[in-house]
Amino acid sequence: MQSVVLVNILALSDSVDERVYSEQFHKSYADVDLVLGCGDLPIYYLEFVADALNKPVLYVRGNHDTEAELSSDGQRRRVPRGGNLIDDRIANQDNLLFLGLGGSIRYRPGAVQQFSETQMWLRIGRLLPRLLFTRLRHGRFVDVLVAHSPPRGIGDMRDRAHTGFKAFLTFMTWLKPRYFLHGHVEPGIVGGARETQFRETRVVNVNPVFRLEISPINGLDE
Repeated sequence: MQSVVLVNILALSDSVDERVYSEQFHKSYADVDLVLGCGDLPIYYLEFVADALNKPVLYVRGNHDTEAELSSDGQRRRVPRGGNLIDDRIANQDNLLFLGLGGSIRYRPGAVQQFSETQMWLRIGRLLPRLLFTRLRHGRFVDVLVAHSPPRGIGDMRDRAHTGFKAFLTFMTWLKPRYFLHGHVEPGIVGGARETQFRETRVVNVNPVFRLEISPINGLDE
């Protein structure tokens, strides 16, 4: 019997956690295959993780992220060394399909990385041709949706800044990702489980650190 191959994922969001940003990190997380960043993470933090593990780091931006930050070597960079920004993109890593939709609901006029419901729908709409191509090629649209904000009504809050997107509910209903990973909200504040099942999608609040294992699915061309 063929053994099941699992991809070990370390997901991060919102704050620098001492369990990760430590001298023992590379030993404690030596079995990690892939790192996912769900927004509001300093560039130096993502660079530290990438350097320590020498593994792929896929990430989206949060509502507090800027276009450029000082990196660990004092240089201003838009993308951390070793990092792969997947906002509004589909990335195939270890036979898993990841789609990134960072940012939060718009709660302050003119702010970057904040979007109205209409703007989020437009972002998703622009991805539909690529999603359809992916469905034809791999037999599915996407395995993991990597976001910063939660979906509306699932682990979000009543204040405007932490309200989730309704568009994400429709996305999960139609495109059926296996996982929806997000940050933006502290699980202890909203209460309830860190993980919630919505139809065929497992919604996980990864803030600030979460580990999971996912088995790749062989696609039509694999």
